[in-house]
Amino acid sequence: MSTPLFAILIACFASIALADDFKTINGKEYKDATVSRVEPDGIVLKTKSGISKVYFTELPKEVQQRFNYNPQNAAAYSAQQAASYAATQGQQQKQLDQSQRQQDTAAQNVAKVGQIEATVNDINALQGRYAQIQNQEAILQQRIHEMEGWHLGRLERADLENFRRQLSDLRREEREVKNQLNQLQKAQR
Repeated sequence: MSTPLFAILIACFASIALADDFKTINGKEYKDATVSRVEPDGIVLKTKSGISKVYFTELPKEVQQRFNYNPQNAAAYSAQQAASYAATQGQQQKQLDQSQRQQDTAAQNVAKVGQIEATVNDINALQGRYAQIQNQEAILQQRIHEMEGWHLGRLERADLENFRRQLSDLRREEREVKNQLNQLQKAQR
């Protein structure tokens, strides 16, 4: 027999020999399973349905002996794995907490910016209204001044009184707008 053919046959028989059936003490079966890894607390099996870890405590004594199961080593390994997992979880939780704090800070900053923008918009609107009031006030004062120099009839005197009431109302609104502006500007500082 030639050497390459012999090597191929040995590889085929080895792969067939490595596939095995495993049955847990609870009756669960793993057919044509290949042991992909042996760990101190169990074996990792590869089957057609996927990869599974089966703990030695779930396997019969003869399988435990076959893979040199040592309960003390398994307990130490499990404790080490649990500690490693807990440390990883702790780090992940810290990262999540830090991320949440950053998101909260960002949300607070967005809210502050929104408040500032709203305040600026309110200030701009009040300043615009204040300018309108001053223009209307100037126009009314001009009309009143002109009318006071005339000889007025009854209807014209009624118009003059109406203009004076409008001027009084505008001045009241002007004071209110100015107070609101001052409050918003103080709050913005």
